[in-house]
This record gives sequence, structure tokens and C-alpha cells, in this order.
Amino acid sequence: QVQLLESGGGSVQAGGSLRLSCAASGTTYSSNCMAWFRQAPGKEREGVARIYPTFPYHTNYADSVKGRFTISQDNAKRTLYLQMNVLKPEDTAMYYCAAASGVLDLNPKHYNYWGQGTQVTVTS
Repeated sequence: QVQLLESGGGSVQAGGSLRLSCAASGTTYSSNCMAWFRQAPGKEREGVARIYPTFPYHTNYADSVKGRFTISQDNAKRTLYLQMNVLKPEDTAMYYCAAASGVLDLNPKHYNYWGQGTQVTVTS
């Protein structure tokens, strides 16, 4: 079982940066796929980025955030990060950390463990 807790959200002006953190606890963290999702009002939850703690060079990003967002991890602290640069109003959403075992994609239906979310608001 995995417990996840996000932090670092807030309000920022367009062009600014934020770093989200996801603290993980429980068992088998290192063998899980870790990912960030986001959901804006009236829209479906979408995948943002994923990483395998065991194979940290295996990362994937949504096209909309490539070149601006970076997913990373600190295994010693059991923490996942999402560095978000050059933020746009379109990035405004609730951001969720998620974990799963044996998952190779960013389909939210395949993820078993979810944090409660942290709100990111980007103003013009």
C-alpha cells in the first residue's frame, strides 16, 4: 500500500514557476510507477508526466508540457517532484500525484493510489 501527499501548489503569474512535491509512504515505493495528473474544472483528468523510480531515465511527458515541466525524484526522501516553468493560464488545475505497479502509461484508470491534490492557479 502507498500513501501520497502533495504540496507546493499556489497562485502564480503567467511565466512564473512552481515546484510540486509528493511525499510517499508505505511499501514497494521503489517498484511503483509514479506520475502527475491534473484536472481542470469541467475537463477530464489528464496525465502530465511519469517516472519509474527503479528506472529514472524512463520518463514521459504530455505534449502540452514538454520543455517546460520536469519530473524527478529523491528516493532517499521518498519524494516525487514536478518542476513547472513558464507557466501558462492553461496550466491551471488541481494536480494529483499517483502511483501504480506495472504500469507503462499515463492512463489514470491504471493507477491505484492517489493523493488528495494541490491546486495550481496561473493568472494572466
